[in-house]
Amino acid sequence: MDGPPSLVPLERTLDGTLGFELLEAGPELARGRVPVTDRLKQPYGLVHGGVYAAIAESLASLATHGAVQGDGKIAVGLSNHTSFMRPITEGTVHAEATVRHSGSTTWVWEVEVTDDQGRLCALSRVTMAVREPR
Repeated sequence: MDGPPSLVPLERTLDGTLGFELLEAGPELARGRVPVTDRLKQPYGLVHGGVYAAIAESLASLATHGAVQGDGKIAVGLSNHTSFMRPITEGTVHAEATVRHSGSTTWVWEVEVTDDQGRLCALSRVTMAVREPR
């Protein structure tokens, strides 16, 4: 899957800076991961909640873009609500996004963030706006 047209090289984007790895992105499911490093942690040694929210939005964005680009549309984040259940301090942050709604102007994704043991650590609901490019 091709990502959206980019004005910024991947390594200089948030995804590149944080080290996100896209494993799969389709119209119904997207998966990704990021290895835990100190740069992802907050001062108490836990992965920062913003990392969970960011990987959730990135997966939803890339998967929605892939589904709507053939119609000449783009996908941009409209809402991201992330709840945190369990901290991750080492290993890998895993994320799996499942589409819940795929409409002509909005898509809604549910994203589960898990640790290496498969335990649910965060849950996100991400709404994407589908628009004409400017």
